[in-house]
Amino acid sequence: MGEQSKFVVVCKVQGELQASVIKAHLESEGIPVLLKYDSAGKVFGLTVDGLGEVRILVPQEFAEDAKRIIEPRGDSETEQ
Repeated sequence: MGEQSKFVVVCKVQGELQASVIKAHLESEGIPVLLKYDSAGKVFGLTVDGLGEVRILVPQEFAEDAKRIIEPRGDSETEQ
């Protein structure tokens, strides 16, 4: 992984639990992962109107592999 790797969104899911499962799966495949979410959704436990949305980011060089790994799971909206 390069020193200044650009992280890109590979999918968006509803809720931290679902995001954590995907994060663990990607990390088990050797792909670094960051989760990005709106703090209000996390603090107040909101999952409506996009407040519970969690974006899953990986370094750009891992994006295609991550999408391939996530896609068969059927539990995310993979970005094109």
